[in-house]
Amino acid sequence: MSAQTMESTQTVLVGTGALIELLLKGEFICRTTNEDGWRALKNNSTRERVEAYLNQINRTVASAAEGDVFFCGYLQLGDSERKVISSQFKDICQALIPMVEWLVLVQEASGQDAPLSEGAPVRLTELQSRIEDTPAFREQLAKLSQYRLFGSTSSNSDAQIKLVFKRLVELGYLVRPNVEKQIYIATGKLDYLYEVIRFIDETEGLSLEAQAETATQRDLI
Repeated sequence: MSAQTMESTQTVLVGTGALIELLLKGEFICRTTNEDGWRALKNNSTRERVEAYLNQINRTVASAAEGDVFFCGYLQLGDSERKVISSQFKDICQALIPMVEWLVLVQEASGQDAPLSEGAPVRLTELQSRIEDTPAFREQLAKLSQYRLFGSTSSNSDAQIKLVFKRLVELGYLVRPNVEKQIYIATGKLDYLYEVIRFIDETEGLSLEAQAETATQRDLI
């Protein structure tokens, strides 16, 4: 084997190992969070290598948003795996209402026709100005910031919105590419959340999106 071939093989192995570690940590890999990793997983041969390793430990490469968001799932479900998934699902469900209310607030305050999705920028300074200029938006921010997911105890809208955005970065729904700027980018984890919401709506008939949007519109009247 030539030195060049050995170097190429090592690069592939290192890259694959890094992807496996990220997936096993529960990361959602998309173009926004990790473009190199996303491109690697879009490549069939790389994804097959990752899949082959994960299959040995009862894991698999799962995807959302029509294959543009990758995460780690279970290959087969036994009792222990079901317990883990049940716990994760409960965490997601507890976050649904505050997340939906935040998404509706951003959409309404920004005047956007469609919900926030992967790759979309959110300019915090502009959003904050619009929220502070509209009493209904300020009330909505105050309400959602106090949910356990965000945990704000402040009555100041500046502190509320900055805490919400800080938590959303920690939770992986937003990234802040440049700490010098107040510009955030939505990640593919939001698109995954939409699929969870649709699944729950279809199976439970909860209509979470409609409920949250109706509540917000009622507040604006």
